[in-house]
Amino acid sequence: MTQDEIIEMAREAGLEVDGVYFSDTMYRSVLVCFANLVAATEREACAKVAEHRFGVIGNTIALAIRARTGEQT
Repeated sequence: MTQDEIIEMAREAGLEVDGVYFSDTMYRSVLVCFANLVAATEREACAKVAEHRFGVIGNTIALAIRARTGEQT
């Protein structure tokens, strides 16, 4: 993931830092949204690697990676 992609995800999540003040609750909500976007992007990148590098079993791995949405370890 590039820095530009991360910045774009931060904007998409509503994270603006140039002179904008967020209350604690709103700030936390925005950060959680941002973290979820980053995690989803990384999961998808990993799933694509699995699909392209590991043949048939890679498809199964990719499905398992994509199914992790919202899981916490």
